[in-house]
Amino acid sequence: MQEPRQQQLRSLEALIFSSEEPVNLQTLCQITGQKLTPGELQEAVDELNRSYEATGRTFRIHAIAGGYRFLTEPEFADLVRRLLAPVIQRRLSRSMIEVLAVVAWHQPVTKGEIQQIRGASPDYPIDRLLARGLVEVRGRADSPGRPLQYGTTAAFLDLFHLPSLKDLPRLREIKEILREHEEQQYLAEGGSPEATDDNDNGQIEVNE
Repeated sequence: MQEPRQQQLRSLEALIFSSEEPVNLQTLCQITGQKLTPGELQEAVDELNRSYEATGRTFRIHAIAGGYRFLTEPEFADLVRRLLAPVIQRRLSRSMIEVLAVVAWHQPVTKGEIQQIRGASPDYPIDRLLARGLVEVRGRADSPGRPLQYGTTAAFLDLFHLPSLKDLPRLREIKEILREHEEQQYLAEGGSPEATDDNDNGQIEVNE
C-alpha cells in the first residue's frame, strides 16, 4: 500500500473511531482537507473493512444515519449487550420504545393518533423522546386544532443502527425489539424477576 493511501485510510479510520456519532462525508472532508466523493469514501471504507476481516478483527465500519461508525460483529452481540445493558436501560423505557415504534412507522403522526394506536397517553414518552433527541416536531396536522406532528431524527437511526428509514424492520419485528429490550432491563437490574418502567401502566400489544 502506498504511503499517501495508507495515511488517508488511517486518518479516516481515526476520525470514525473517535466519534460517538456517525461521521458524514462533509465532516470527514472538512477535517482531513481531502476532497472525496461518496464513491471514493465508500471505497476507502470497504478497503478498511477488508483489512479488518483479513486480520480477524471483531468490528467493521458501517453506513449509519447518513454517516459512518464502527460496530462490533453480530456474533459478539450477546457479550456487548451484557456490558451495555445498564446504559441501554437508562436510555429508553418500555413505554418510550413503544411510542418510538409508533412514530417510526406512522410518521408524521400526532399525539392523538399515537394514543389511538397505542391505547394509552403518549405525553410523557413523547416529552422524554424529544428531550433525548430521538423524535422532533415535523409541523402541524391539517385537522381541527392543528395538532403537532412528530417524526424520528438521525439520532433514532443511529441508536438502532439503521442507514435510513427505508431500512426499518417490518412492523411484526417490533415484538422482537421489545423482547430484547425487556431482556436488557432484566440484565441491567441484576436479573430481578420484574423490571419496572417509568410511568408505564399499560400492556404492549402489537397488531400486525
